This record gives sequence, structure tokens and C-alpha cells, in this order.
Amino acid sequence: MRANKPSDTKLIGLFLDMLAAEQGAGPNTLDAYRRDLTDFSEFLARVGHTFVDAETQTLRDYLADLDTRGFKSSSVARRLSAMRHLYRFLLNERIRDEDPAAILSGPKRGRGLPKVLSISDVDRMLRRAKEMSEAAEVSASQRLRSLRLYCLLEVLYATGLRVSELVALPRTAAKRDARMIVVRGKGNKERLVPLNEASRQAMADYLAATEAAKENNKAEKTKNSLAASKWLFPSFGESGHLTRQHFARDLKELAVASGLQARLVSPHVLRHAFASHLLHNGADLRIVQTLLGHTDISTTQIYTHVVEERLKSLVRDLHPLAET
Repeated sequence: MRANKPSDTKLIGLFLDMLAAEQGAGPNTLDAYRRDLTDFSEFLARVGHTFVDAETQTLRDYLADLDTRGFKSSSVARRLSAMRHLYRFLLNERIRDEDPAAILSGPKRGRGLPKVLSISDVDRMLRRAKEMSEAAEVSASQRLRSLRLYCLLEVLYATGLRVSELVALPRTAAKRDARMIVVRGKGNKERLVPLNEASRQAMADYLAATEAAKENNKAEKTKNSLAASKWLFPSFGESGHLTRQHFARDLKELAVASGLQARLVSPHVLRHAFASHLLHNGADLRIVQTLLGHTDISTTQIYTHVVEERLKSLVRDLHPLAET
């Protein structure tokens, strides 16, 4: 064994630094790796091992422990992927002489189809959010919150942004007559995403309401740092903008108010709806890939079932020999 071997905590830090510097991994990806590898390290500590001296059987024992704890196969596969990446890093850095994860096999799992809301479901949510933003009996702060939720929903369904991209939009994204917005996505890569009229109007109405609130605060001689924020959806939190979790909670409340089951609705489900509805209406898969910010077309191909169903319906409806 190597003398003065580095601690697991230090190795996790070095590994995450490598991911950020060499692969452009974003904060969410780094947080996920940190959680997974910390859990793995805690297991190793309980059985008297570290990253540096653990053998293949110990890694198998950890995967079995995850299964005992009730982890889904997809979660086990993700933990295994994190371990493989870590040990390749340790091998490349010559911290280990061999890779104990190289011969491990993960759980068999089929790739499930994403949950998708129907167009009518999304319309119900948009109508309900619009009604809430226009209610006469609510306070100014409640109306502003409702306008924010309606704006978030319109922009999300119009663009298919990742929730982390959506909540971190700059205030300049809502500038007058903007037909496109620049989005900084995974790996710090930028892409252009078009806006429709409904999303532009929702942003304009929300921005106007925030400006009105700013003027009211001035008149009352109160301080409001949110009014001067660079973010479109500011908050007092550490990030300076609305959190993903806050938006997800608001969205589930809206789902219930719209007569939908909360468990079926999330920001990511709305992103799936955006992609699926585009493909159903004839959009090219490569165009959807670009809009979603997928680096690899294989990631977008999870939606090919939508294309297949559309082709079947076209043949059924338009082929001269199709059964009537």
C-alpha cells in the first residue's frame, strides 16, 4: 500500500476539480457526483477501506448494499458510473495501479419513456396560471408571484429549457421584441432558443409588474434589493435567483389547482412535453436536439416513440390502401 495515501475527501475534491476544468461539468453535475461518491466513501469507511485500497469485491458489496437499501436500478447504475469515473481518474493520476471497477457490471434496466403531459393538460395549467395572475381579489405580492409562475410556465413550455437554465435567466432575456434568447447550458455552452408571442408577452407583463413594485417601494422609502437584481426571477437566496426546488413546488401546487396529479408534473416533465409535442407535430429530431441543448443525438432519441406513432397515424390516415 502507498504511504501517506490521500483521504477520500481530498480525492473527491480533486476528482470534481478535474470534471469542472477538463469536462466543463456544471454545478448540478458536480453536486450529484459529490453526493454519490460521499455515500460510497461512507460505506467503505464502515468496512475499513478507502478509495485507494478498496478491491473489486468491496465495490460489489457496496452495490449490493444499495440494492438492500431499496435503490432503483437506475440509481444503482448512476452510482456505478460515478465509481467507474473516479477509478479511471485515480488510475490516470497514478494514485492506484489498477482499476477495481473495470470488470463490474451494472443492473439491467430498460430505458423508460419520459412522462409526458398532453397538450390539453398543459393548456389547463396555462389557463389556470393566467387566471391566478389576473384575479382581482389578491394582494400585490400574490399577483406578482402568480405572474412569475405564469411567466415561468410559458417560457418553459415555449423553449424546453432545463429548469436550472430557466430560473437563472438574466433580466435582459425579457427585453422588448426579443425573438431569441441566449441560454448558457451544460458545459457552459451557449445556444440560441426562439421565443413565441405568448412567452414574450408573459415576460413583458411580469417585468412590468416588477417595475411597478419597484416604484411602489421607492414611494414607501423601503429598500428592495430584488428590484435591482440582474436575474429575471430574483430571490433573497444565496444564488440570487429563484431556486429549482421553489419553482417545482409552485408548479405542483398549480397542477393540483388545475385538476392534475402533482406527482405527474415537474419542470422536467414540461421539458419532455415541449419536445414530444414538437415531434408529434412534425419537427425534425435534429432541430429538437439543438433546442434541448443535447450534445448527443442518442439522448434525444428517447423521444423517437413519438415519431413512430406519428408515422403510423400518417400511414393509417393517408395511405390509399389503409383500412377505414
